[in-house]
Amino acid sequence: MKKKDLIMIATILVTALALWGGMFLMRKGDYGSVRITVNGLEYGTYSLAKDQVIAIGDTNVCEIKNGKIKMTEADCPDHLCISQKAVGNSGGTIVCLPNKVVIEGVKAAGSEEASPEFDTAV
Repeated sequence: MKKKDLIMIATILVTALALWGGMFLMRKGDYGSVRITVNGLEYGTYSLAKDQVIAIGDTNVCEIKNGKIKMTEADCPDHLCISQKAVGNSGGTIVCLPNKVVIEGVKAAGSEEASPEFDTAV
């Protein structure tokens, strides 16, 4: 390889790393929020930007940490909601069927990704 080829490859690598780093830093502040419903009624909407522990009635406890929410305690018999993966700003759902608790990730206001919509009309 010639010296010019090495300089060109190095320039491309540096540019790619700079663009990737810029995208990473821009997404860091894009936290979004989560909506918690109990028995179909909205219990609350919480920002993923603030680390906190949320007691959902007397049945469940969830924790927001590092921009993600996870169910940490539940009095249901199977504890499947505790084993579900954490929900973040890209959407997702945690469900505790026995206690009728649903935690839904809500994308941030400036998010460019389109959320899927379902036609439930019959």
